[in-house]
Amino acid sequence: MQKPDRRPLTPAYVIFYILFWPDTWRILTGVLMALLFTPYILPADLGTGGSAILYVMVAAIGWALSGKPAGWITTKLKRLILRR
Repeated sequence: MQKPDRRPLTPAYVIFYILFWPDTWRILTGVLMALLFTPYILPADLGTGGSAILYVMVAAIGWALSGKPAGWITTKLKRLILRR
């Protein structure tokens, strides 16, 4: 039995995979939302652990909300870069 031909793992391949993966944009949006919005809702008396949990919760909400926009961004990038 022959092994299937695999594409070599090059830096360009990794970069294109990251750009065309919708979860990249979802994670980026979640982290950005956590960094932008959490300081406004963070209570002053909350400890370090509670603050970390709040940041993670806001990041998860941002990740969940960005599903459709991430798919749109990925589709547009594929059309722009690959032009097929």
